[in-house]
Amino acid sequence: MKFVQRGYSLIELMLVVAIIGILAAISIPAYQDYMVRTRIADGLVSANGAKLAVSENAAAGRNPLDSGIVPASATDSVSSVATSGTTGGITITYTAAAGGKTILLAPNSGGAPLAAGIVPTGGSINWECTGGTTLPKFRPNACR
Repeated sequence: MKFVQRGYSLIELMLVVAIIGILAAISIPAYQDYMVRTRIADGLVSANGAKLAVSENAAAGRNPLDSGIVPASATDSVSSVATSGTTGGITITYTAAAGGKTILLAPNSGGAPLAAGIVPTGGSINWECTGGTTLPKFRPNACR
């Protein structure tokens, strides 16, 4: 007698389901981390207007450093962007969808922090974003 196999056996189907389960267990958490990192990057983009205004105010020696800044509107990722008038530091506060934490952007010129009313002598203004409560794995590479 001749036996012709039609379809898949139960073992073959169970192997396929197991492989799909393993791939899902690895990819879903990685995708969720990716989405949080994307939302964190959205907050850094929201702070660009404040960074420009602080840089211009510092270059002109204006006091306070946050003069003329229009606060960025809240988004799905960012609840607020606040600027310090004395140091020019920018605090980005994120919503729960982006981890609910903060990132601090600190300006300096020539390694010295900015001060209101004093024109920086170090040339360009550099921004450090290593402060705040956001976990390092969610920060952009420049902020780790």
